[in-house]
Amino acid sequence: MARRLQDAAGLTVLDVIHRRFTALPADATIGQVRDWFAASSSRRMAVLAHEGRYVGSLTPAHVAGDLDAARLASEVAQHGPTIAPDAPASAGEKLALLTDARRVPVVDGDGQILGIVSVTNDLTAFCGVA
Repeated sequence: MARRLQDAAGLTVLDVIHRRFTALPADATIGQVRDWFAASSSRRMAVLAHEGRYVGSLTPAHVAGDLDAARLASEVAQHGPTIAPDAPASAGEKLALLTDARRVPVVDGDGQILGIVSVTNDLTAFCGVA
C-alpha cells in the first residue's frame, strides 16, 4: 500500500513509516551487506542496528568497488540523516529525496530504529505504508 505524497499534509512520519524492514547486525561485513543488496533489486538502503538501536545506513554505492569484503560495514556506514517519528511527513519526504536511496531511517529519542520513510520510484507516494 502507498500513501500519495500530495495527501500527506498534516501527517507525521509515524503515519507514513515503512515498518517491514530488515536491520542487519552492527557487526555485518561489507560482503554480507553486498549479498543482502544482491538478494533483491528493491533493496536500496541497508540499516545496521545493535539491540534495536540505529548504528548507521548504507546504499549499494557505499559497498561497491574494491573494499575488503571482510571489513565491518559500520566503518563505512553513514550515521544519518535520520528523522524522528513525530516530524512532519513532508520533512521525511524531503530527507528521503536527498538520498540516492530515496529512504531515511526513522529513529526515536532513545536511538531505536522504528522503520523507514521510503518514496516510490515514480516519486509520487510513500511506499510500504500499512
